[in-house]
Amino acid sequence: MRAIGPALAGLYDETPTVVLGPVSRGSLVGSLTATAVGVGFVEMRKDARSSYDSDRWVRRTTGPDYRDRHEVFGFRQGLIAPGDHVLMVDDWADTGMTARTARELVEDCGAHWIGAACIVDGLTDPRLRHDLPLRALLDVRQL
Repeated sequence: MRAIGPALAGLYDETPTVVLGPVSRGSLVGSLTATAVGVGFVEMRKDARSSYDSDRWVRRTTGPDYRDRHEVFGFRQGLIAPGDHVLMVDDWADTGMTARTARELVEDCGAHWIGAACIVDGLTDPRLRHDLPLRALLDVRQL
């Protein structure tokens, strides 16, 4: 487990100021990555509603995921600020919709999107590797 955070952070030359991870496994590997780099971590929650607290939230709805669902992701406004350099970290990429939504949320905050780092790349659309960009430790065909 100790090696996962540094390995994910090492997929990009650019150093993040914030690591973003979607619930639930993205929160685990994201916090390991943030700790390895020595920066803050922001959890991107599913079904994010401002009714959780009085703070304002930044929210976006995904395109269809691997189960053809549309999820609402978000986090409290102000956790990612203009000028931040954000790396999203997750365990697996399948359709790329979570990473695409994360990028939109980061851009909504006026921050710089570095890319998405995953343990396993199972992207169904290979163009997303370049568009997002997305880098991974393993390709699904290696499993």
